[in-house]
Amino acid sequence: MAVEGGMKCVKFLLYVLLLAFCACAVGLIVVGVMAQIILNQANIQDATPGCLVPVVIIAVGAFLFLVAFVGCCGACKENYCLMITFAIFLSLITLVEVAAAIAGYVFREQVMSEFNKKFKQQMQSYPHDNQTALVLDKLQEEFKCCGAVNYTEWEIIPLKVNGSVPDSCCVNVTQGCGTKPTEKSIHTEGCVEKIGGWLRKNVLVVAAAALGIAFVEVLGIVFACCLVKSIRSGYEVM
Repeated sequence: MAVEGGMKCVKFLLYVLLLAFCACAVGLIVVGVMAQIILNQANIQDATPGCLVPVVIIAVGAFLFLVAFVGCCGACKENYCLMITFAIFLSLITLVEVAAAIAGYVFREQVMSEFNKKFKQQMQSYPHDNQTALVLDKLQEEFKCCGAVNYTEWEIIPLKVNGSVPDSCCVNVTQGCGTKPTEKSIHTEGCVEKIGGWLRKNVLVVAAAALGIAFVEVLGIVFACCLVKSIRSGYEVM
């Protein structure tokens, strides 16, 4: 039968999409974890609603993996209830992803503003808090930056040597290299702008990935509905 053959094709494509969902789920979890690590390092994970976006992304990734498993079971057994459940949950995931993307865009400036505030607070704690010092040193080394806005902000921080900057500000990091800083020996750009620039640079990649995931999910919903219709009509899809 033509319909039976068509549904076999739909079922095969659904299996392919389910594998893609698993890959997307792992990708979402990785992206969410990386974003959360950066926010944790900056100590702003609970600052604004926008900072909850990484948690939402991780939760969506884990839930998508579970939903993909349900869809695989439903397609394999051609179970009407499982396929309906799969289609409904996949629709909910798509809506949550859209909401998370909108929230991340709306609150992006608030996150950066809070990041600037927290970074300056951590600079004040730098001389007497080893954990804070480790965090700031790591950020300054990784992003090749110095201070929140620029390196001159370290002038008001009571370091061991007046007028010095942390060694992590140096172009070539060595012990004591920040005691006599010059504009050529240290990174002069602030970390808030540098990290913000890094985020803006990668936002197109994230947006493209999100659109790709959403497209795959919509296809999954369409194929699941086609299979549900076939199962309900009593066709054998083997």
